[in-house]
Amino acid sequence: MTMNYHYYNASSRFDMAVEIANIALDEFKTHHISRNYTGLVQRYYQLVEEDYGDPRAERFHLMDHPMFTFGLVAIYLSWVLVLGPLFMRDRKPFQLRRTLVIYNAFQVALSGYMFYEHLMAGWLNYYNLKCQPVDYSDGPMSKRMLNLCYIYYLSKLTEFADTVFFVLRKKSSQITWLHVYHHSVTPLETWVLVKFLAGGNATFPNLLNNFVHVCMYFYYMMSAMGPEYAKFLWWKKYMTELQIAQFVLCIFHTLRALFSNQCQFSKFISALLLLNASIFFCLFMNFYMQSYKKSKALQQQQQEKLTAAAKELACKADSNNNNHMEMLTQKLKAH
Repeated sequence: MTMNYHYYNASSRFDMAVEIANIALDEFKTHHISRNYTGLVQRYYQLVEEDYGDPRAERFHLMDHPMFTFGLVAIYLSWVLVLGPLFMRDRKPFQLRRTLVIYNAFQVALSGYMFYEHLMAGWLNYYNLKCQPVDYSDGPMSKRMLNLCYIYYLSKLTEFADTVFFVLRKKSSQITWLHVYHHSVTPLETWVLVKFLAGGNATFPNLLNNFVHVCMYFYYMMSAMGPEYAKFLWWKKYMTELQIAQFVLCIFHTLRALFSNQCQFSKFISALLLLNASIFFCLFMNFYMQSYKKSKALQQQQQEKLTAAAKELACKADSNNNNHMEMLTQKLKAH
């Protein structure tokens, strides 16, 4: 049942997906595979890979099956949530200052390189900002974008180190649900990108993400260099706003492709991209609002402390003045 899906429009692809699901269910019912839901999922994936998988991705490591990436995410979660905290329970936090500077400098350079490549491989040259289908040909620019998508996937695996360093430094306040969710989901998303959608509209979020990461990891690098650089980090509050802006742009870009009759990019994939960007937008907005409220509360507490201290000083000054006046009165009476 092998079809060359690259030349089908969005509606026929949806029909193919339904057909694949029906075939898998029929095989499940007629005992062509083991009658269990695990076997059903495996067979469905095989059919999807046969009809939708990009054969060019077969030469890359970890692209044979998604379970390799699922396994790496499971190891990451095990370390972050269980093994890491147990390992550090009776230990002092590691400083890792030089390691953090080198690591963040590497991420700045890598993100900068990928941002440049996203521009040169398509978005600054021949890609249409309104709508860009995936190019599955063996042309040099198409292969360049495919290779870039694979590097982008690998970069998401290296970012596991962000949380590992938080655990080793006992920065538990930094290991939020948003942080763990983000680092767990993005490797799976980028695996799908390389396997099925290496190019076109699916890479627009990557372009924005690379720019954001250049700024973010540069901030982390300077922060790790020591307190003497704190005066240069006044723009910290704008980092979350930049991340939110990233998802707003992704949402508008995806909506444009989703509701355009002329756009040949998959409507189903556009809907998934919209859902993903919307989820992250809501999560980051919630984080931003909570941080804003916490900052306001701290400022209010500091203001109340300053006011109380000023009142206390004023009372002491009044008391001292009264005592001084009493002493002067007594001296005058004595004379």
